[in-house]
Amino acid sequence: MSTQDDLQATIRDMVQRGKGILAADESTPTITKRFQAVGIECNEETRRTYRQLLLSTPGIGDYIAGVILFEETLGQKADDGTPLVELARRAGIVPGIKVDKGLAGLANAPGDKVTQGLDGLPERLAGYKAQGARFAKWRAVYAIGPANPTRLAIETNAEVLARYAAICQEAGIVPIVEPEVLIDGDHDIEQCETVTEAVQHEVFHALKRHRVQLEYMLLKPNMVVPGKACAAKAPPEEVAERTVRVMRRTVAAAVPSVNFLSGGLTPQEASAFLNAMNRDYRNLPWLLSFSYARALQEPPMATWQGKAANAGAAQAAFIKRARLNGLAQRGEYQAAMEQG
Repeated sequence: MSTQDDLQATIRDMVQRGKGILAADESTPTITKRFQAVGIECNEETRRTYRQLLLSTPGIGDYIAGVILFEETLGQKADDGTPLVELARRAGIVPGIKVDKGLAGLANAPGDKVTQGLDGLPERLAGYKAQGARFAKWRAVYAIGPANPTRLAIETNAEVLARYAAICQEAGIVPIVEPEVLIDGDHDIEQCETVTEAVQHEVFHALKRHRVQLEYMLLKPNMVVPGKACAAKAPPEEVAERTVRVMRRTVAAAVPSVNFLSGGLTPQEASAFLNAMNRDYRNLPWLLSFSYARALQEPPMATWQGKAANAGAAQAAFIKRARLNGLAQRGEYQAAMEQG
């Protein structure tokens, strides 16, 4: 297959009605923090066992089309010796890989971060592809504060995201472009909308400059929501209205799917907000779907608690969340289903 054929086949397999992406690419410090919160000891074996539990959940491929893996997981095997990447493939799930190397402070922009990892990326992508990865993910973050994000941060992260995406496509790897406006803070929903529009506008300008083929990428943005510490909360209808308005103003119609992140949202909020978009806005050029980490994993992780006896119940909790988000992707989710 040609590089173009690789990209086209991956998009075809990942962009499906009723299915989304599982983000299981937590770095070791991040998953350590989440494990410790529910009493699980974090080591290489518990991480392997937990991610095996997720990927071996019966029927999970009915609701999950792709999985973002951490580099460690890409080389791990199930109890019977099957590579975890192969476990995903058998379930009809496309394996992908997080390729950025984390955040660093941006010089001359106090309070802002830039994402690292472009050095050596083409060589790393070749290795990941040989291990079975067909898509990649790169995250940039933007904190909202009295002086943030700065124009410098918005422009720098857009340039880095575009360079990453172009390198991926050259390697036959579909890039997930993730510009995340963080939920931390007491800012209101209007300020989140303003910043999100500015960020996404700059990202698409940069993608165009770097000749990224928009048909062969996925966008993973935040939803437009108030900060976690904001006293005024927003109902699903307002989140949907503001989020869709930003996308209409900034996101090219050629992008096949917008897979929202769930950072800071509860599992129920993530489902309700996605559902409102798909229920109330039917004639959009993109599939509106999910690429959730905590909003899919929080219930199964808390149920599992690192105990083999809880594996079946944890898988049941996991597939329930996946099914509810699959329904939300169709605009068919209802809050009452949480009790079912």
